[in-house]
Amino acid sequence: MKHNYRITIERTNEDNAATMQFEFEDREDMFAIVDAIKHGSGLDENDSTRLGVALRLLGPMMMKDRKHPLFADFFPHFKTFMTNLKGKLKDKS
Repeated sequence: MKHNYRITIERTNEDNAATMQFEFEDREDMFAIVDAIKHGSGLDENDSTRLGVALRLLGPMMMKDRKHPLFADFFPHFKTFMTNLKGKLKDKS
């Protein structure tokens, strides 16, 4: 099942307020991923949310374009990181 998301980012600490927004589709339930990271990573709630969202934004894009020069060197390290993270989260459940 595909999930549709809208991400909104607001600048909150400056006089020149700004907002950006984008939508994307993902095969994963981002809320379930963030919840798993919150309960299994040892990170605080805010950092867990940031990590879960960041991984779901970067991961699928990088998988799609893993041979692109921007990602080619980083992809193997990202894959290792994700394998380790999933193992740690599984151990905590």
